[in-house]
Parts: sequence; C-alpha cells; structure tokens
Amino acid sequence: MANTKITKYICTECGHMTTTKTGKCASCGSWGTLEEYHEPEKSPTHSSPAPRAKIISALDVQPPERLATGISELDRVLGGGLVPGGVVLLGGQPGIGKSTLLLQAAGSVAKYRNAPVLYISGEESDSQVALRASRIHTASENLYLYSGSSLDGALRSLDDKNFAFFVLDSVQAMSADDSSGWPGTVTQVREVAQRVIDCARDKKIPAVIIGHITKDGKIAGPMMLEHMVDTVLSFSGEGYSSYRMLRAVKNRYGNTDELGVFEMSEDGLVPVADKSGLYWNRDDSAVSGVAMTIALEGSTPLAAEIQTLAVRTRFPYPSRTSRGIELNRFQLLTAVIDRRCNIPANNHDLYINVAGGLRLQDPSADLAACAAIASALMNTPLQSGTCWLGEVGLAGEIRPVTRIDLRLKEAARLGFHTAVVSSREQVKFGGIKLVRVPNISGALSGIMKH
Repeated sequence: MANTKITKYICTECGHMTTTKTGKCASCGSWGTLEEYHEPEKSPTHSSPAPRAKIISALDVQPPERLATGISELDRVLGGGLVPGGVVLLGGQPGIGKSTLLLQAAGSVAKYRNAPVLYISGEESDSQVALRASRIHTASENLYLYSGSSLDGALRSLDDKNFAFFVLDSVQAMSADDSSGWPGTVTQVREVAQRVIDCARDKKIPAVIIGHITKDGKIAGPMMLEHMVDTVLSFSGEGYSSYRMLRAVKNRYGNTDELGVFEMSEDGLVPVADKSGLYWNRDDSAVSGVAMTIALEGSTPLAAEIQTLAVRTRFPYPSRTSRGIELNRFQLLTAVIDRRCNIPANNHDLYINVAGGLRLQDPSADLAACAAIASALMNTPLQSGTCWLGEVGLAGEIRPVTRIDLRLKEAARLGFHTAVVSSREQVKFGGIKLVRVPNISGALSGIMKH
C-alpha cells in the first residue's frame, strides 16, 4: 500500500497539533487559529559517536562575559547584559516601543563600545529605520541595517564583519527561503527562530528577536518559540501613560524578578532611576483610608500608596471593588478586619485602589491594605510619615516579610520616620523608628480608640 501523507494542523495560540481542521481549537478554545503545519525538510545527517556522560563537578565552567548594552534598566533585567551565543525574545503590544528600545541598545553598543551591530528589519524600509535612529540620536558608523524579509540574506550579512550582536525585527515578518508557508505562520516562525538560534550559537554572538503578541498578551506563534530561546522579556505599558515596564518572563542566565522602568520621550526611551516617585504623589495631607507600604519588584523597592473609600449602603449585599490588589485578597482582608478587630464592614461599600496603576502581588502589602480599610471604615486618618510592612494571616497575626532591611532603607530615604512591622522581624537597619506588633488588632489599636 502506498504511504498517505497525513495533513497536520497546529494552533497558533497554544501550539496544539491535530489532524482535523476545525473552527475552534480543542485545547485552548480559540477560534480560527488552526493552520496547516508542514514538517521542515531534514538535511541528511551522518552518524557520529554519541557523547559520553561526564561528572559535572569535574567540568571547568567559566562564567560568560556579558555584553553591556549601555542601557541600565535593560542590562539589569537581563542579569548584567547579553550573553555570547544567547538568544533573547522581546515581546510586547504594537507601538509600545520594542523597536525603539533595541535600536537604542544597538546604537549605544555601536557608538560607545565602537563595535559593529547589525539591525535586521523585516517590517520597515531603510528610510523609516534611519529616520527613527536619527530622531533618537543612535545613528552611528558602526550600526548596520539590513531591510528585507529574507532571513537567509540577512544572516549572510553576518559574515561581512565581526558583529557584537544582532537584532531581528521581527520573527513574524521574516521567512526562510526553503521553508513552506507565508511569513508569520507556525512553520515559518519555528524555522526562522531555529536558524537564528543556530547562527547565534555558531558565531558565539548574542541575538535579540522581536515578537508580536496576541490579544491575550501571549507571544504570537507556537509556544515552543519561548522554550527555544534563552531569555523571554515582556515590554508593557498603559495607553494613557508614558511609562513602560520591562520584565523577564524566562531567563536562563539570571533571575526573573527584576523590573525595568522607562519613560517614553521625544528622544526615545529614558531609564527611570527613582521608581518610587511613579506611584506616590508625596502628599502629606491627612486623609482617611490612605496607607503607605514599600513593595518589592525583584530587588527594586517601590513606595506604594493604597487608597480605600468606605461608603454606607442600604443594600443587603455591600459592594467590593478592587484595582491593583486581587479582589479575593481584598475580601479576605476585609473579613479579617471585621472579625479580628471588631470593625464592622457589612454596612459599607468598599473600594480599594493602588495609586498610579501599580499591581501588588507582594503579600507584604497586606498590613497596609488592612490599615487603609480600617481607616476608611472608622473615617480616621493614619499617622503621616508611617509605612506598614507585614503579611496578615486569617488568625489576625502579622508575619515577617522578605528583605525587610532593604524596604526600611528605602522608607528612610523617602522620608518615612516610622514603620509598623511584625514583632518577629529580625531587623539590622536602625535608621527608622520601628513599631513592633504581633497581630492586626495591636497594629490598629490607635485607630480603634477613636
């Protein structure tokens, strides 16, 4: 019997593969995302002896010499810079500034390190890229540009000079010559990414790939794309704000806890040094329902202002609205205040907000949220110049938080004179007055006296 080739389809959202084309993906439920998948042609390989296992302690491992881009926030999120042979995938929504950031990085290396850099643009013409480079002052004699959608032609340009690193903008716009499908299809995206990875490792130079994201915030293309690269960065920002956030979703050469903050200006992206000022207006007026805390984004301490508004309601089911703090967490902390501190909340609509659009995942903000809730319910302002640092349990106990000394140093630098912390905290920093409390009722005793 003749061999019948089975046609396969793959979901561009989740990477699920099936032999039946349907309108809806059976794995993730997305509509219209199944595309025909073509297996890449395999080149003939010659048999070679398999490598033998080695004792890992006997291996001589040298830390990689990183290439600093000259952009402090980008280098810190990367873990110190680009790694030779490493591949970075940068994802973000359209117009957020991905191309601008990498063009600045390429121009910085080309200008200040006097090293050639190749920028491959598959979406813009030569004049468009040159115009942006001129606007953000990154044009240099060492900055080379390849404009076109042919990946093979772009990679051949790497043979002309000893480039420090190269940028591919973007993986969805390029096409491999001997691979089937249109640019952006699953087959092409996978093949393009694999060839870039192979080229970077063979030449031992870093590569940065730009990837588009879907409406759900995921990088478009097969999920395998994120597994193939060494580092995945997410570049995000709100439409109403000029600030941009850079986070590492995956990093084989560093941690994923760092946060980089940029401000978009006419001259490009400017790193923000003092990030605490982004989410705190430094207003000293005494208003009920406002509490301050020091949250951590990786190793970066941020001053966060938590605001709560309590309004009496006549309905039997009071409303709970949260922004910046998970709603379930807000409801849990409200229940703790009601039960452990005897501050009734069942006759008030409660609204909580973290000023500036910051989203708090750090449990150390629990104590500040409880203080803001109690202050709003009692209509009593909290003492100015005080920050609240602690995790609150269901029993009302206040637990220690991580890196308390770093938080207290930042609080003292910002002008706070008092910090309410857990009685079990082991503190070495002595530059601020500490109020140690074992539970939430003790922390809020000053409010409950009114």
